[in-house]
Amino acid sequence: MARPTSWQVLGTELVVVWDDGHESYYPLEALRRACPCAGCSGEPDLFGRMAYGPEQRYVASSFQLVNITPIGNYALQPNWADGHTYGIWTFDRLRANCPCEECRPS
Repeated sequence: MARPTSWQVLGTELVVVWDDGHESYYPLEALRRACPCAGCSGEPDLFGRMAYGPEQRYVASSFQLVNITPIGNYALQPNWADGHTYGIWTFDRLRANCPCEECRPS
């Protein structure tokens, strides 16, 4: 499993440098819209059906990153300017969502 060694916001992107030398550039808007929390992405109910929260309503501050909190040795939690702080991106999930051509499935 690749692990981030550093991360920072550059303009409208989150740049993550991984311990294998790879650099990922995540557009902030795309990262927020792909939030993995149950409210944004849904969660299975007792019968296995996906239950979703209310439709997400985004404003300009929804795509402004205030900071990122490391969660243990396995994840990063973006904290957005509109108060949304629920999505936890595991390192595996974050790396799997790298938008570069090298990482995109063919």
